[in-house]
Amino acid sequence: MMQEIYQRGPIACGIAATPELHNYQGGIFEDKTGATDINHDISIVGFGVENGTKYWVVRNSWGSSWGESGFVRVIRGTNNIMIESDCAWATPVDTWTSGEKHITTAEEKNDPRNDKDDKNGPYPDDSTPVTKSFLNEQPVHHLGCSVKKTDLLLKEVKTGPMAWDVINQKDLPANFDWRNVNGTNYASWTFNQHIPIYCGSCWAQAATASLADRFNILVGDHNPTPVALNPQMIVNCQAGGSCNGGDPVGVYEYAYLNGLPDSTCVVYEAKNLDRKCTDMDICKDCKGPAPAADNDGQENCWAVTNYKRYYASDYYSFSGAEKMKAEIFKNGPISCGIDATDKMHNYAGGIYSEAKAFPMINHIISVAGWGLDEETNTEYWIVRNSWGTYWGEKGWMRIKMHSDNLAIETDCNAAIPSFTKPSGGAPQKEFIQ
Repeated sequence: MMQEIYQRGPIACGIAATPELHNYQGGIFEDKTGATDINHDISIVGFGVENGTKYWVVRNSWGSSWGESGFVRVIRGTNNIMIESDCAWATPVDTWTSGEKHITTAEEKNDPRNDKDDKNGPYPDDSTPVTKSFLNEQPVHHLGCSVKKTDLLLKEVKTGPMAWDVINQKDLPANFDWRNVNGTNYASWTFNQHIPIYCGSCWAQAATASLADRFNILVGDHNPTPVALNPQMIVNCQAGGSCNGGDPVGVYEYAYLNGLPDSTCVVYEAKNLDRKCTDMDICKDCKGPAPAADNDGQENCWAVTNYKRYYASDYYSFSGAEKMKAEIFKNGPISCGIDATDKMHNYAGGIYSEAKAFPMINHIISVAGWGLDEETNTEYWIVRNSWGTYWGEKGWMRIKMHSDNLAIETDCNAAIPSFTKPSGGAPQKEFIQ
């Protein structure tokens, strides 16, 4: 298990999940009941030693409010909760770089584990104390999401100097992309707002994605997993709009006043609530048994109130290529409006441009960087969309800078991330009714 994890990555293992494990909050877990009935599967992502006690680093699937941000350390070497008795793994093959399709051969399928595979360097001695861890209500536009401005308590909050006031444009590089800054990718997950059904939540997707990226930048990509904030909760409580359109600034206002939960709190359902938002619609958990097919099982669910909150200390709007570049470079990705056209919907790659006399913003995206095509001397923006990874360049797009870009530079917004609730007498606003 240690060899496989160290050389090729995390593995899946069965365990005997006990009530004590369900109540785990932190530390090195050791079950004292002697449970041997495997009834749950987890992922082991690493191992370590603390004060002489060996442990596995385990990722569970019970949400980030459980355990150590969704992880648990289990005592290693004694097969506690049967964690060392039934494991499996798969070796990935890169078929996405070149776009080739790969069918696993019988030889590959039956390839035994290679204990001498040392591509990651000499394997550490078991006694070495090392930790390895891999670790909006307007008519819906059929392509975009229909953008509407909402009534806000505060149009913006500014407590510090703006990026464009402290960044010299001459000092900015010709190419900059938060997906690769000195080899580190700070981008959060890419979503599809249209799955499982159509929902015009682009405003929520772009705002939560941009702010999540900024949290990843803030912590230096040292979180156990990349931060991913919850767009469904935003739709549930109409914190800026609904599946019928909305305003990304409303998301930042909610983050400023209340703090946002991560994506493990509620599942993205791509639909509006048919009632007022409650605590259950912000973050919840459930217990078994699994309900019958005609039962939603909500009687076995409850609101989680101790979830980690992700705040915004400042939020503001701006426009223009120079301000966009300075803001992205200094603080991270931003959310911007765009006119999503039929042609843009069919974008499959390359530097996109489309001339339109009177572009009308009907969609919100995230801008994470810029670049320069030296062959054509064309500057472009690096854009993350919310139409799935099979759209464009794996869910992303490059679009021409300065002109013929469907108004992408005319209405942008951003927020400064904070792990603590902003001080200074922030007004209260009731989203839960």
